[in-house]
Formats: sequence, structure tokens, C-alpha cells
Amino acid sequence: MKKSFLPLVTLLGITVAAILTVLQQYGIVALPAEVLTAVRWACIGSLLLYGLQKRSLTAWILISMVLGAEIGYDFPGFAVELSVLSKVFLKLIKTIIAPLIFATLVVGIAGHANLKQVGSMGWKALVYFEVVTTLALFIGLAVINFTKAGEGIDAGLAQAHEEIQAMPPQSTADIILHVFPENIAKSVAEGQVLQIVVFSVLFAIGLAMVSEKKRKPMLDFCESLSETMFKFTNIIMYFAPVGVGAAIAYTVGHMGFGILVNLFQLLATLYVALLLFSLLVLLPVALVARVPVRRFLQAVSGPVSIAFATTSSEAALPRAMEEMEKLGVPRRIVAFVMPTGYSFNLDGTTLYLALASVFVAQAAGIDLSWKQQLVMVFTLMLTSKGVAGVPRASLVILLGTVASFNLPVWPVFAILGIDELMDMARTSINVTGNCLATAVVARWEGEFNPQPETGLVETSIPELAPQQEADNRETELV
Repeated sequence: MKKSFLPLVTLLGITVAAILTVLQQYGIVALPAEVLTAVRWACIGSLLLYGLQKRSLTAWILISMVLGAEIGYDFPGFAVELSVLSKVFLKLIKTIIAPLIFATLVVGIAGHANLKQVGSMGWKALVYFEVVTTLALFIGLAVINFTKAGEGIDAGLAQAHEEIQAMPPQSTADIILHVFPENIAKSVAEGQVLQIVVFSVLFAIGLAMVSEKKRKPMLDFCESLSETMFKFTNIIMYFAPVGVGAAIAYTVGHMGFGILVNLFQLLATLYVALLLFSLLVLLPVALVARVPVRRFLQAVSGPVSIAFATTSSEAALPRAMEEMEKLGVPRRIVAFVMPTGYSFNLDGTTLYLALASVFVAQAAGIDLSWKQQLVMVFTLMLTSKGVAGVPRASLVILLGTVASFNLPVWPVFAILGIDELMDMARTSINVTGNCLATAVVARWEGEFNPQPETGLVETSIPELAPQQEADNRETELV
């Protein structure tokens, strides 16, 4: 079969297999389970063949997601045991975050020794972050008030779910103090991204104020550290398909698909709201900023697939930073905007928290006025800063805010059943929004220079000349 027809045949096969499985599950058709299983595995075999021809990291990550879902569905007991592989991948990724953020921020700020330019870029980024997240907040409110997904929820759904420790209510002083590190080693160990960013910015400003003779050795060290961490990322990315596939297998094996029946309306509400946000906010912003949309989507496909499977924005951070540089955003802008956005520009999480907080009230039969809803979601927006790297941390924050507003806790436990499926979508939007933010700020600064498209398209390796294959393989797998 010609390679050009293989993706189409694979897509049709997966669609047919999915439709047959759903129809059989609801008793609409009566097919032997062995036949359906054979059809699904035949489609996966076609995917594997396509992957061998494509030989790109993004393709293998997507293939591993399908394979992991099938393993989780057919062998749930075995799939749950695979969680150790996804945890290994996340642990390796998390070792990159702190040194990468520190090194790139220091080089980006102190390397130019132009603090006025950094300040200009900073306020532009913050203005953009707050405008976009506020729009996400209102879209979430509008959609959940339209669908009323929380009405009629049975309190019994809260039973038999894993236990969550509610976060104690936080005062304004607590929130402010949480931004500033008391011990940078402790901040690194606990994965406090916002505190690492604050320390790195202050360190870079201090370094920019010293003489050139004393500044250069530290800058050289940070630049070398940054390059080393990117190469370190390349090595870990070879393990990405295994880690991502294991994460999907565990999710399906642990939860199953039955929970979608109970909370489908809430899940659909979130996905519709995120789609509306993408079409009504992100797409117009990209067009206004003259960002090449098709090439931007190609650049973020890899990071978004990692974020979708692992439900952790930080897992996609190193890859996202490199892809934005390849798109044409200067490294100093990527180094400043991307980590800062991971604390201040959580578009998907902000929208989810607005939607989920009102859902809790609806499920409990409590009628909130628009003023009460706005107070609640703005509180959530503040307390959500810096949670990008922790899967399901937004659920813990939601519990703390629910306690602060004297709402019942059981609806949050009901959400827990599908939280991982919701987290996949909101985390993907977080990554997409932050990638777009770097391009927008770069355009605002007059420094966005889209690179030739050949640097972004993943070309099939077998068609390349031997020397070109050697040169491109490393770039393709970043």
C-alpha cells in the first residue's frame, strides 16, 4: 500500500472500530467481542506501520496514546501496573524544569543588560495574560450557566472515589507570601514554579547590575546550563512515547469508560467551553498578531500531545520552548514569557475552575448570583497561580475554595471521577495559550521572525539522504 494512503486508511479504521465498540456496548449491534477486539488491534497494527514509515516523535506519541487506551480497555489490571512508567517519565521531566527556567531567564534578562527592555516586555506579557484569562473566566461562567450541568446530580456519585485532602482556606496575605521563596532549594524540591521564576528574575536583575568582568562567567555558565538542559530534554524525549502510552493505559484501566455516562454533560460542557475559547479568543489573537496559524499548530502539536496524555503542563515545557524558538520567537522572549505564563496564563485551568465552581453550587442546589459567582471565580484565579506542573492540583484548589465559600464538598468528589479526562483538555489549552503568548509578545516587541517552514515539518526519514538524515534526526526528535 502506498504510504500516502496509509494515514487515511488508518483514520477510517479507527473510526469504524470506535463506532462498532460504542454500538456494541449499548446493545445496538450484537457482534462477538473477539471480532471487535480484532478490528481494533488491526487498526493499531496499521498505526504501527504508519509510525515505522513516519519515524517522528510526535507521530509515535500519538500512536502510543491509542495503543495505551486499547491496553487499558482490554487489560485493565495490567494497565494499572504501567503507571510506574508514566511516573518515571514525569520525574525525569521535572528534573529539567528548575535549572532550565533559571538558566534561560538569567541569560534572557542579564544577557542583554537592558532592564528597561525586560520591564517593557514584562508589563506587556502581564497585560496580555490578565486579559486572556479574564475572557476564559467569563466564557466558562457563560457556558456552565447555559448548560446547567450540575443540576440533578445524585449525591451518591461522591461515594467510592479516592480521597482528597482539602486545602485550608487561604487569605490574601497567604497568597502573596506564596509567591516569594524563602529557600530556593525548597522551592525547587517542591516544584514551586512561580517562586523559581521570582528568584530567577531577581537574580538576573542583580547580575545585570554588576560589572561586565564579573557578569560574564555567570552568564557563560547559565548559557551552557541552558544548552545542556535542552540536550538532556532530547534524551528524555526518546522515552516520551513509553511514558505517554503508560499514562493513557493507566487512566483507562483505572477509570474505565463507564464514568462518562454519569458525568457526560459536565465533560461535554468543558470541552465545548474550551473549543469556544479557542475559536473566539485564541484564533482571533493569532490572526491579529499575524501568527502563521497552520505552522503554529504544527509547532505545538508535540507539546500539546504530551500535555494531553500526562495532564501536566510542565511535562511539555522544554519541548514547547524549543518549538517556539524554531517558529521564530527569540530565546530571551521565550525564556521570560513561557515560564511566567505557566504561573499567570493558565487559560484552560482558569476556565475549568470557573465552570467547576458553579457546577458545585448547582449540584448542591444553591443559587448563586452573578456577583457571588464572580467573587468565587476571581478567588480561584488567584489561588491557581503556579499549579501548572502538578496534575490534578486544580481539584485540590477547588476543594479549598469550596470550603471558603461554605459549599458542600461532595460535588468535588463527583468531579474526581472524570477529572483526568477534563485535565487532559484544560492542560492542552494551557500549553497552547502559553505558546501563543510568546509569539504575541514577540510580535508586540517587533521581534517575531517566522522561520522557513522546512524547519517545522517532520519529513519522513527514509526519503532523506544519509547525511541529511543524520543532521535532521536530532532536530526532529526534540
